[in-house]
Amino acid sequence: MTDNVNIIKLTAAETAAKIASGELTAVQVTEAHLARIEAVDEKVHAFLHVDREGALAQARAVDEKRERGEKLGPLAGVPLALKDIFTTEGIPTTVGSKILEGWIPPYDATLTQKLKAADVVILGKTNMDEFAMGSSTENSAFGPTGNPWDLTRIPGGSGGGSSAALASFQAPLAIGTDTGGSIRQPAAVTGTVGVKPTYGAVSRYGMVAFSSSLDQGGPCARTVLDAALLHEVIAGHDPLDSTSIDAPVPPVVEAARNGSVEGMRVGVVKQFRGEGYQAGVIQRFDESVALLKELGAEIVELDCPSFDLALSAYYLIAPSECSSNLARFDGLRYGLRTGDDGTHSAEEVTSLTRAEGFGPEVKRRIMLGTYALSSGYYDAYYGSAQKVRTLITRDFEKAFEQVDVIVSPTTPTTAFPIGERADDPMAMYLADLCTIPTNLAGNAAMSLPCGLAPEDNLPVGLQIIAPALKDDRLYKVGAAVEAAFVERWGHPLLEEAPSL
Repeated sequence: MTDNVNIIKLTAAETAAKIASGELTAVQVTEAHLARIEAVDEKVHAFLHVDREGALAQARAVDEKRERGEKLGPLAGVPLALKDIFTTEGIPTTVGSKILEGWIPPYDATLTQKLKAADVVILGKTNMDEFAMGSSTENSAFGPTGNPWDLTRIPGGSGGGSSAALASFQAPLAIGTDTGGSIRQPAAVTGTVGVKPTYGAVSRYGMVAFSSSLDQGGPCARTVLDAALLHEVIAGHDPLDSTSIDAPVPPVVEAARNGSVEGMRVGVVKQFRGEGYQAGVIQRFDESVALLKELGAEIVELDCPSFDLALSAYYLIAPSECSSNLARFDGLRYGLRTGDDGTHSAEEVTSLTRAEGFGPEVKRRIMLGTYALSSGYYDAYYGSAQKVRTLITRDFEKAFEQVDVIVSPTTPTTAFPIGERADDPMAMYLADLCTIPTNLAGNAAMSLPCGLAPEDNLPVGLQIIAPALKDDRLYKVGAAVEAAFVERWGHPLLEEAPSL
């Protein structure tokens, strides 16, 4: 099997096995994916930067290792699309913003270093909502990304470039970040798998910060096992990150290889349905719950009243932290600089740079956050939101006393048309209704495909939520559900995704 079409349809696990056995070379695999990018990415716009020479050099190094008889890692030679929020030495990191257009970092993020150490081939950097602020990738300063299922629709956000790269077979693996659902929501609307690990389980060092108490990097793939293999590569304690957890990585790969829900208690939260949910999304979710029961799980109804307040709390906490984090982009140290012609003060240069460099959504959130943190309003807004966050965490704690995992729809609707919600921020924010509570509590969560909505034939995601540091439960349940779906209906992406 050497033709490009067959190569790009392989899973990451299959690709790694064929490279390790010599059936394929890493260079062949990389060239096949680079050819795919060249063929389709003009339409999809998943990538902001393709590092052709760097990727081929990494691939050649893997092939040389194999020729020397060195043992290769579980993902050696497998190509990956990296969200453009992680620093990469020698190639641009823009975070989807004009304020960092053309900026080339002098160092690698810890996650980037881990990928390189595992011999994963980094194809390039993917498009995203500016500074990870958005649910559609329409807020990128470099234009929107299309959903490979329907290029007129959004691929989710903020990590739409990574999810679109997977769904269009430009890469078998990708990396995203999840602040309020930015890994899981794109996975749901593109028919792929996305995981938000426990907060602190994957290093944030070298990841450009949006909301430091919420941001979390994680794996994106087309299968649960592939996501687990990537999760194992990127997770682990990092002394360079003060939020990093010094704890063993849960046995996620073992769980993905031995998926089962027999005897598990699975919670269904009543707050995760109702007005605003698409009928086809609820239909596929209910079918998934019935399938879990059929596979041996006990279904438990849960009431988590504070979840109804999660969206409001999130949109005070996240903008407040964003206001603080983005203060470093002042036009003086790195990135864009506007008005530095000798006639403007440093303060004026900063103001002009930010006016030109930041997009409308980033400006909106900075202003909201600055207001919420201002004297006289801090307790009423930011302080109250943090109290709600505590209530949400307690609701999760009570729930996990009764169940092993919680399931819900990942997102209330399937992918909406590009432009439909561009002028309605509240409608856009509602895309993260089901995902935000997990970020506020710091738990682990996964989205995986659970079929297509009958009314529009677009992918629907099933969300699985596990307690902190119990990430392996996601893979145990996810693998069981995935296997049952594939056996009955085939893989919704590999079998049915439209051809580009």
